[in-house]
Amino acid sequence: MEEKTDVQQTTGRLDRSKHPEPLCAGWPAPIGPAEIIDRVVLCADVGRKPVFAIECMGRITVSLDINNILDGWPYEPGELSVRRILGDDGREKIQVRLDLGLLQMETAGRPDGDRPHGHESLLDYHEHRLRRHKVLHGGDEGFDLDEDACEQLRGEGVMYYHRYIAEYVLEDFEAVERDAARNLRLLDFCKVYARDEADRYALEQFRPYILMMCTRARARLALGENRPKTALRIIRRGISDIRAFLAEFGEEISVEDAAGREIAILKALAREIEEGMPPDPLEKLRKELSRAVSEERYEDAAAIRDRMDRMHGGEARDGR
Repeated sequence: MEEKTDVQQTTGRLDRSKHPEPLCAGWPAPIGPAEIIDRVVLCADVGRKPVFAIECMGRITVSLDINNILDGWPYEPGELSVRRILGDDGREKIQVRLDLGLLQMETAGRPDGDRPHGHESLLDYHEHRLRRHKVLHGGDEGFDLDEDACEQLRGEGVMYYHRYIAEYVLEDFEAVERDAARNLRLLDFCKVYARDEADRYALEQFRPYILMMCTRARARLALGENRPKTALRIIRRGISDIRAFLAEFGEEISVEDAAGREIAILKALAREIEEGMPPDPLEKLRKELSRAVSEERYEDAAAIRDRMDRMHGGEARDGR
């Protein structure tokens, strides 16, 4: 009797209508030499997730070799190469090319797709524990995170770090802000509830960097909405937050050099924004006002002040 295999024929090509060239450049050609492959099939009965396999010379085999993917996406030393792809489960994934392979992450939820204790992340799970503790005990007294919990939370934070770096390369600034802000939440949570002092402050050395990434993402979002002055205010606030951190922890944690680099990056972004802005019309009017007063043209000076007042009001309404 001929053996039957529960398979569904499908193509092995990426749907480029859903993934334009900038996101899919370098996507590998179909697996293997075309003359020896009968078809690519989708095995519906291999585990919980669909698995692509190759039918070659009448036999179905599942390939675990990723060389065909890597050959179509060369590693570039010194560059961070990132792309979005459509996964076998129909959801978008983020891939980062590494020297010895690649890193693949989900675009939402926990980057590895896991749901610890039925929650989106370990941080969400422990925050749920805290809320339940407050309901049962009337407050957070007695709630803490042991050494193992803190170690697992730090490991999870690294996953989100990898993803928001990749998202920044893809210019998905909303996702960068989401994931970086999430890691700031992690730092705050461990700082308050870690049982051991070492665990409370283990992640604080990274706060300036995460603040910088959050600030860059928020500033880029404001620029995308054509609000350069808002972007500059966001950058000034980010620099202020980093300096406030240094004032609080500068002596206990050796992060001053690193924080200096983060501040320098934000200042460079501010200069880039300022250089791209048109000349400030208010500054021009201030010079005209000064010249009118010095020349005792008081009626002209009054008219210039009225124009400046109207411009101030317009900026306040625009929020720029």
